[in-house]
Amino acid sequence: MSLEGQVIIITGASSGIGKATAGVLSRTGMKCLLTGRSVEKLESLAATLGEAAVCAGDITDPQLPERLIATAQERFGRLDALFNNAGIMNIGSVEEADIEALCHMIRVNYEALVRMSYHALRFFRKQGRGFLINTSSLAGLKTFPRFGVYNGTKFAVEALTDSLRMELAGTGVRVAAVAPGRTRTHLFDHWPEDQRFDPADGMLDPEAIANAVRFVLEQPEDVAIPRMLVMPSRQPT
Repeated sequence: MSLEGQVIIITGASSGIGKATAGVLSRTGMKCLLTGRSVEKLESLAATLGEAAVCAGDITDPQLPERLIATAQERFGRLDALFNNAGIMNIGSVEEADIEALCHMIRVNYEALVRMSYHALRFFRKQGRGFLINTSSLAGLKTFPRFGVYNGTKFAVEALTDSLRMELAGTGVRVAAVAPGRTRTHLFDHWPEDQRFDPADGMLDPEAIANAVRFVLEQPEDVAIPRMLVMPSRQPT
């Protein structure tokens, strides 16, 4: 299915998977509304794309979803898809983990995604069409030591996404998740050097996930891909 002329909101667009997805989808002819906290990074990215607009904000702001939907309509006259991609990763042992950082991660990775999803889906439901793609993770399918809360947020994203997909089946509104394995993004920048993943075990470039998002969006209306799991071929677990 051609994506040319369609409009998508991309959260967490200033770097990593969000930035790569904006580039990939722009090349299909999609128009991108980019959001994230850094106006400078978003505007720099928008300048490299075809048709793009910027609406900066904190993803945990309860007013942001309505502002994004309104901006898409004002700037482009339509809204066809949402890529819920904003997220952070904080891990640690029971003794060492920063509890406040873990609770903030819950707000970013799940609460904000819920709010954004429901606002967008209500809009899509009224117009009888639309596509929601949520960024999940391999960590939403299996657990790892010291990842407990991050696992919890991504398991929750998986459950929510599949429930919404079933609820909206047959309405013209489609829902899917893309679940990346280890990917080279800023999520690991704050990790201690001795705790980072070994590149020898495989790391994907963000463009690999962006291409998966494109593939899901391009499927005919009668095709559903509930989850696209994308992992490095060398990743052992």
